[in-house]
Amino acid sequence: MRRVAVIGNAAGGKSTLARVIAKAHDLPYHEIDAVLWRADWTAVPEADFRVWHDAVIEGQTWVLDGFGSWDSVESRFARADTIVLVDLPLWVHFWWAAERQIAWAQGQAGAVPAGHSEPPPNEELFKMIWDLDRQSMPRLREMVAAAEREGKSVYWLRSQRDLAAFQALQER
Repeated sequence: MRRVAVIGNAAGGKSTLARVIAKAHDLPYHEIDAVLWRADWTAVPEADFRVWHDAVIEGQTWVLDGFGSWDSVESRFARADTIVLVDLPLWVHFWWAAERQIAWAQGQAGAVPAGHSEPPPNEELFKMIWDLDRQSMPRLREMVAAAEREGKSVYWLRSQRDLAAFQALQER
């Protein structure tokens, strides 16, 4: 693992896992949400995001966590030697998002997306999770399968058990 793309729906443990991978393999960690979203949860201009993203993926080593535009996913996958797809059931994403939103509201949230001080609006967050699952995940699964056929190392984490086991393996 030298260039690792960690991707999947929101509230699936991607960032936590990506940080573990980065630490375990002594790789620089980059969070897409930290660049993609302003403090008020509005998106930065695509051109600004793209400059940052392209500079990161040109590096020889990285762990890049998050989604972004389809163009960025395609270019990231082209450069990655390892792809980790967190592909949990939809209910898990909803459950974990709800837990995080509640913890955030109580001032007890640990690591939060993009280091933001305020949580994303509930309705928008849950709609995004739904839309990603229904509209984007089928295409993403096809892209990951194609990358695997091309010889990339692919780890497809389909359950909470898969996620926990893969994370524990990295922490050894």
